[in-house]
Amino acid sequence: MPSSHFTGRDARFVWALSGLQLISWGSVFYGFALFMAPLEQALGMTRAESSLGFSLMLLAEGLLAFPVGRWIDRGHERALMTGASLLVGLAFWMHSQITTVAEFYAVWTLLGVGLAGTLYPPAFAVLTRRFPQHFRRAIITLTFLGGLASTVFIPLVAWLIDLLGWRDALCVLAAMHLLLCAPVHGLLLHHAPQRSMLASPHADSATLWRYVRQPKFWQLAMFVVLLMGVTSALPAHMVSLLRETGMAESWAIAVPASIGVLQVMGRLGLYVTEHRVDVHAANRWVTMLIPLGFLALLIGAGHGVWGVLFVVLYGLGNGMLTIVKGTVMAQYVSREHMGSLNGLLGLPIALARAAAPWLMGLLWSAEAGYTLGLWWMLGASVVGVASLWFAQKGHRL
Repeated sequence: MPSSHFTGRDARFVWALSGLQLISWGSVFYGFALFMAPLEQALGMTRAESSLGFSLMLLAEGLLAFPVGRWIDRGHERALMTGASLLVGLAFWMHSQITTVAEFYAVWTLLGVGLAGTLYPPAFAVLTRRFPQHFRRAIITLTFLGGLASTVFIPLVAWLIDLLGWRDALCVLAAMHLLLCAPVHGLLLHHAPQRSMLASPHADSATLWRYVRQPKFWQLAMFVVLLMGVTSALPAHMVSLLRETGMAESWAIAVPASIGVLQVMGRLGLYVTEHRVDVHAANRWVTMLIPLGFLALLIGAGHGVWGVLFVVLYGLGNGMLTIVKGTVMAQYVSREHMGSLNGLLGLPIALARAAAPWLMGLLWSAEAGYTLGLWWMLGASVVGVASLWFAQKGHRL
């Protein structure tokens, strides 16, 4: 049953889930980039062909976000997340055996199916159901280790590939999910809070769609999708963008690499100030860091301190944005239907994340560099933040 107090046992539960997030994000999202080169060589793929595997993974995850959210809202979190961990482990093992491009696409699609049940969205829904009075604090704690996924797994996967080769490295990752993630999910997620037995599926669906028809839902949807697109546009272009501003090569590599640490620092700031700052004011102002970062980059053309200021604002803002976008549906629409409401945004988010980096590349020119793309991203981020501000008006849960 949900507790009215956040106990030490609750904290251990959240930290255990956080460790599983570290493995899920690190092994798949950040591991992909390291497997690209050896897979291209082994399967004779071009960079465009290998990149399609990642896009298929994002698409599969997005397509399943809504049914996954519905399952968790109905109390099936243990079976879903344990099964999803088993599926990720199986997909990694299958990945180690592939010999064709078609098999490569199949396993990355399967990994997307598994990730739909293991990453932040389902974990956020689990914490909101178990800790209805403290879900935001629990979610912030959950993201601490997940925010360090790149810091831990990029060197770890690179070392495994160098030591064992890419096929055996994939087997090690498979073992992590099969022997660690799946059993821990199974042990942790027992006694899931259940909905009232009097609530029929038909009535439950009718209530959900009543929330979806509210303008507030659509305002928050615009905020989440636009900001997810904007923040996904930059990582693939970050080093090139800073190089074009004249930043020294060592700085152009080191400064973006600090973003992971900055994200965790931003989340730590939210955690420390959780009971000292009004949560609605915090939601409004921390999301402003993203457009302010773009503005700093455009004003200073990325030179010197302006480039560093941009990365600091972007890193802190992106870290805190994860918390805000993961909790606004519960705060302003419905806690009970949070998993389903966030799940409805899964496909639009996946499309925005896939399209935004492509759009930045499309808007690049030899004469103006990334300037036009940055103006578009600034405009989109301002519209997204404004949508959140409008959604905050009126009744707050």
